[in-house]
Amino acid sequence: MSTLHGHPRTTTRAGTKRRSFLLGGAALLGLSATGASAWALDRFVIDHTEIEDVAAYEAASSSSSSAATATATEVSVGASTYTSSATSISIETVSTGSGSDAVTYHVADVVLSDATALRSAFADNRYGTNITARPSEIAQSMGAVLAVNGDYYGFREDGILIRNGVIYRDEGVRDGIAFYTDGRAEVYDETTTDAHSLLDAGVWSTCSFGPSLVDGGAVIAGIDQVEVDTIFGNHSIQGYQPRTAIGWVDDAHYVMVVVDGRDEGYSRGVTLPELAGIMVSLGCQCAYNLDGGGSSAMYFNGEIVNRPSNGGERATSDILYIAMGA
Repeated sequence: MSTLHGHPRTTTRAGTKRRSFLLGGAALLGLSATGASAWALDRFVIDHTEIEDVAAYEAASSSSSSAATATATEVSVGASTYTSSATSISIETVSTGSGSDAVTYHVADVVLSDATALRSAFADNRYGTNITARPSEIAQSMGAVLAVNGDYYGFREDGILIRNGVIYRDEGVRDGIAFYTDGRAEVYDETTTDAHSLLDAGVWSTCSFGPSLVDGGAVIAGIDQVEVDTIFGNHSIQGYQPRTAIGWVDDAHYVMVVVDGRDEGYSRGVTLPELAGIMVSLGCQCAYNLDGGGSSAMYFNGEIVNRPSNGGERATSDILYIAMGA
């Protein structure tokens, strides 16, 4: 999530987690458990686990019975490619401009025979708020060959959240993206529907961050004015930023893009209209902005492909991934 978005950053993984929370530009460390400080700690720092074992929870859910379980054959992994009897992935790094106008982004082109092979995973296999891990840790725990950071669902308590055929949250407030079991995808207004209606219509997973970038193969107007999660310390996602986006091209054909940023001479980052333009250039019929800034990360075959703006991976709450063997 952009540093314009206040949320906890894990600075140690062993023992008790020490986190700094950026709130209005000030780092609040060692807050006393009184008044506003106690509220901030509880809301943004302290882990709140609602489901202890997500894998078991999803396995027990009848709505997840369509999950991809078959192991693909003829698996081959190259430096920037993955192919199997069911899946094709290719990774490309694109650089444009120079000096202060340089931009570098990474594209994962994904074609699946089973759309449910596009999966989500939560940090530490737990569901709740403020539960985080590095994207590579989550990816490795799931045996992923490809992953990008998700929507940082654990920073908020609203939105429509369906993952791997299971409803986790049903409080529509913003734009979302829905991925269907039949290989379709669409951007939509969460306030016009509900999670059960989406599930009944064949939705496999949703993300709730935004804004929507592309619809009908065209850049959506006004995205350069959108604010996301307009709460204290979290007012804007505009300007040149590192970005993560996912787009849908056609039947079970997806594009994941991570744009590096805040690194003059290598990549300044992009605006939301620029990101939307990239997605259109890649053939996306619809596309959606995911968590960005220091959270932006692309993982492939054991390594982080991009250069996170924090100088290393930032812990986040979730990923979207393709498993090795899918």
